[in-house]
Amino acid sequence: MPEEILINAIIYTDFHDDLGPNPIYWYPTDLSENIRMLVSIKTVTLLSGSYGYIPDSLIIIPFPSIKLKGLIRYIERGDHSRRGKVARSAITFLFKEADDIIFYKYISYLDSIFSETIKKINKLDGNDLNNQTLFKELNILRNNILNTLDELKNKETDIAKSEAFPEIKEPQEKLVDYKFKLIVLGDPGVGKTSTILRFTDNAFNRTYIPTMGVNITDKSFRVNNKMIELILWDIAGQSKFQLMRKHFYQGSDGVLFIFDLTNPKSFESIINWYEDIKKNFLNQPNIVGCIFGNKIDLEGNRQIEKSQAEEVAKKLNLIYTETSALTGQNVENAFYQLAKALINLHKYPPMNN
Repeated sequence: MPEEILINAIIYTDFHDDLGPNPIYWYPTDLSENIRMLVSIKTVTLLSGSYGYIPDSLIIIPFPSIKLKGLIRYIERGDHSRRGKVARSAITFLFKEADDIIFYKYISYLDSIFSETIKKINKLDGNDLNNQTLFKELNILRNNILNTLDELKNKETDIAKSEAFPEIKEPQEKLVDYKFKLIVLGDPGVGKTSTILRFTDNAFNRTYIPTMGVNITDKSFRVNNKMIELILWDIAGQSKFQLMRKHFYQGSDGVLFIFDLTNPKSFESIINWYEDIKKNFLNQPNIVGCIFGNKIDLEGNRQIEKSQAEEVAKKLNLIYTETSALTGQNVENAFYQLAKALINLHKYPPMNN
C-alpha cells in the first residue's frame, strides 16, 4: 500500500462458537494469514481477559510482533442462530505506531464514523446480513475512514505551531527548572487522552502500558521564563484498574479531573474521583489541580452549565476551565495556568542542575 496512507490493513473478525476467531474480511486482499490470525486471536483474548465485557467505543492496542497498533471496535448483536443468542465480532484497523498521535487525538471523531456502520449492520437481520452486504458496509467504512484521516492529516500539517509552547523533541535535564507529575482522572470516554494529545502534540515521549491501564506522556514548555516539564499520567477509568490506581497516585504533584459537558454522569463522578485521590494524598495538605469541562464544541448537546461546574470547583478549591480536545479551544492556556498553580502552591525551588 502507498506509504502515505495511514491505514496498513483492515480485518473483520467473527467470533464463531465452533471455529473460534474467524477473520472473514481483510484488506488488502493479499494480507498474510499469520497477521489475520494474530489480530483475530488477540482481539478475542482481550475480551476473555475482560470477563466478556464488550467496549462500546473505539480502543487502541499494540501488536508489538508486527510493529503496528490496532484501532478496534467490537460489535455485539442479537442472533438466534448463535449460542447465547448473541453474535460478537470486531473491526480492526492496523496502523504504524509512529502515526498514533492522530488516532488518539481524533478517536472520538473516528468513533462516530464506526458507530454509523455498526448501526447499519445491527439493523440487518440474519437473512440480510450475508457476506456480500457486510463487505459492502465494511468497504464504505474503510473509504470513509481513509478520507477522514487524509483530511485530518492535512489539517494537522496546516496548524501553525504555538509560540507559547515551542516543540522540544528531546528536553535536556539542564534546561528544566521545574518538573511535576500530574495525574489525569475521569470516567471512560470523557476525552482524557485526546485532551493530553491536543496539548502535547508532537512534542512528547510516549510510554503506553495497556495492561496496567496507564498512558504516560510528558511535555516541556515555558512559564514565566522558566522551563517546566509536566509528566502526565493518563489513568484508565475502568473499574478493573481500581486496585492499580493508588500505586500510580504516589509521588503526584497535582491532579487534572476531566468530565464531558454532554454527560451528567461523568460530571457527578468528579466528586468520587476527588475523594479517591484525597485518601491517597495523605502527606499533602492541599490537592493542587484543575477540572476540565471537555467537549465545549458540542454546545447543542451541553447538559452541564458552567455555573454548576464552577460551584463544584470552588468547593474543592480547584481551577475550572472549559475545553475542546477536538478544536483545541482553551487547552494550552488551561495547562499553562495549571503549571503556574503548581509552581505557586507547591513552592518548589528550581531543580539543581
